[in-house]
Amino acid sequence: MSSQAIRADKPSAGAGFELAQGYDRGILLLYFTLICLGLVMVASASIGIADQNTGDPFFYAKRQFLRILLSLALLWVACRIPLQFWNRNGMALMLGSIILLGFVLIPGVGHTVNGATRWLNFGLFTFQVSEIAKLFLIIYLSGYLLRRGGEVQTNTMGFIKPMLILAMASSLLLLEPDFGAAAVLLMTGLGLIFLGGVRFGQFLLFVIGTLCIMGLLAVSSPYRLARITSFLDPWADPFNSGFQLTQSLIAIGSGGWFGAGLGGSVQKLFYLPEAHTDFLFAIFAEEFGFVGQVCLIGMFALFALRCFGIAKLALQREQAFGAYLAYGVGLLITLQAAINIGVNMGALPTKGLTLPFVSYGGNSILSMSFAVGLVLRVYFECTTTSGAGTARRHARVVA
Repeated sequence: MSSQAIRADKPSAGAGFELAQGYDRGILLLYFTLICLGLVMVASASIGIADQNTGDPFFYAKRQFLRILLSLALLWVACRIPLQFWNRNGMALMLGSIILLGFVLIPGVGHTVNGATRWLNFGLFTFQVSEIAKLFLIIYLSGYLLRRGGEVQTNTMGFIKPMLILAMASSLLLLEPDFGAAAVLLMTGLGLIFLGGVRFGQFLLFVIGTLCIMGLLAVSSPYRLARITSFLDPWADPFNSGFQLTQSLIAIGSGGWFGAGLGGSVQKLFYLPEAHTDFLFAIFAEEFGFVGQVCLIGMFALFALRCFGIAKLALQREQAFGAYLAYGVGLLITLQAAINIGVNMGALPTKGLTLPFVSYGGNSILSMSFAVGLVLRVYFECTTTSGAGTARRHARVVA
């Protein structure tokens, strides 16, 4: 469909939320709802451990509030940067993220916590490279599919090249080890390549090969094998390897239909480890019950649908880079949310992944907020005269 077929100042309806000039109100509403809910839940889930460790029951909540303020600033910055900047610099961002992933593994440079070396320590704060690497690799893949889309669809090497990049980044993540981030990165990248039109036979072979390799890696490490064993039957060792999962299941089961009410969780009182980070969903389920869980999962589902709706609009406006970027961000955030919720419910092995926008963690909320800003920029360039004009001029240059 030509760019003239749909006027830039009259966006089409039917993509979920009502479309409006400027920045998408649906995405903004979901984003603000999730970060506000997250702030409340971090305050509730961390009140006991914060009081014990620091003497201030709202220590973690205050830190999360400051991170939210910084996240809003990053979101605004992402909204202001034209998409052509990211398209033009995608290769450099990808190479930089891979270099940083390797830099973390240098002895004495990477910061280790609980046996995992995933951070760079800058004194006042720590920086988790995997969070920004996932986003930068999505930006690179979006640009690659724009420039090499025909090769991906018709040429085997066009498909293999980005897969090698994903394999390299995932290997570095596995060495940290960060199995969860590697899984999210691979699934998001594969999803984008699939949307780019790769031949199904090649795609299926790569998926099967990737699953086999990840399965072998999982069973080859005693650390990962113990997690898988405890996931399959956490009640076999409920006071050791299965302790975290059994406590999570108790919290979710205790919630019933409507939960114990905000602040009413018992499991957060030193029973469930990482209650305000990786296992915040379990505390939410205990306090708000099955109805609350459905509402929270529904918000993430709506977020994915809205991102895909914006991507479809971008394709209609012949802005393929923006479309792939919106698809990638939607996949990244919803896949991570699905894995986190699956871990809390015992449907997946335990991984160190936060619930996007909700869990305590500065690196996660900062990178996810920046990703939301990118999607808002895609919508802006699709629905405003100035943004659409800039995108079309850049598309002619790229072509």
